[in-house]
Amino acid sequence: MRRRVLSHIAAFCLLQFFICSIVIADEIRPGYLELKENSENIFSVIWKVPARGDKKLALYANLPATCQNKTPPYAQLVNGAYIQRWIIACDQGLLEQSISITGLAGTSTDVLLRLEFINGSSQSVLLTPSDNTFNIPAQTGNLQIAGTYTWLGVTHILLGFDHLLFVFALLLIVNSKRRLLLTITAFTIAHSITLAGATLGYIHVPQQPVEAVIALSILFLAVEIVHGKRGHPGAAARWPWLVAFIFGLLHGFGFAGALAEVGLPQQAIPLALVFFNVGVEIGQLLFVMTVVVLGWMMTSLMHRLKQSALLENTETIAVYLIGSLSSFWLFERISSF
Repeated sequence: MRRRVLSHIAAFCLLQFFICSIVIADEIRPGYLELKENSENIFSVIWKVPARGDKKLALYANLPATCQNKTPPYAQLVNGAYIQRWIIACDQGLLEQSISITGLAGTSTDVLLRLEFINGSSQSVLLTPSDNTFNIPAQTGNLQIAGTYTWLGVTHILLGFDHLLFVFALLLIVNSKRRLLLTITAFTIAHSITLAGATLGYIHVPQQPVEAVIALSILFLAVEIVHGKRGHPGAAARWPWLVAFIFGLLHGFGFAGALAEVGLPQQAIPLALVFFNVGVEIGQLLFVMTVVVLGWMMTSLMHRLKQSALLENTETIAVYLIGSLSSFWLFERISSF
């Protein structure tokens, strides 16, 4: 009963968070700055800034003073992002130079800075509102790579509302600690397999259909919950670990797509991949713990207020919200094929 009450209350509160997150998503999507060395000291630049409608965030990339534009920036608005491309020449190269982002302090977003050099080495770092400057070292240490990709994994899962909603729906289905541990473990193993396989180039799957099927997986769980409430438990209720594993394989392809956009340092691909996955798991555990703690707090409050009728209706509301959101994502993603 306690577990059921936890699910009811947490469902209602967290789904409000999901809806609000969709509204403010443009304010928290990360920016992206890439400098790729095409020939000695000549770099192509890609500068992507989140936008809402035709208005972009007031973020500006400050490149080293020794770099001069060889071509004027070409700008376009693509999929909710303002993208500029141009070529620069840096007489002294980029090593031991500084790059900063102006305007981060007034936002809730970060900027991923990626540098690729002609010798095959690369560097990646996340610039934040509290640390918006990067002094480019002559060599990248493993500690920097591990920290950057761990944080990228954490932020990706916590901003990946479809992945979190899938995990959340699993929490509504699973009714014991042992089954919950088994289910989450199966999901972790599955998405780790396909994340590694796709990232390392052993498996190739088109990203758009994967994103659509991820939305379908959430809708499937919502339907399963409804059937269970009507006394007809389905496969997800009987074998939640198996369902989590099967759909976890698909979610792993989604993680791989996000990692492909970021790129991996060629000199440390296994290290970056491992720590990105570690970050995803940390974010996932933080989310599950938040659900449990919030549910415990709200359960205590509702017991004191004796709001049993509210408890009975909350899960139904939550399930239909899950189904509505996943259906919206499904049709939106299919339409983009």
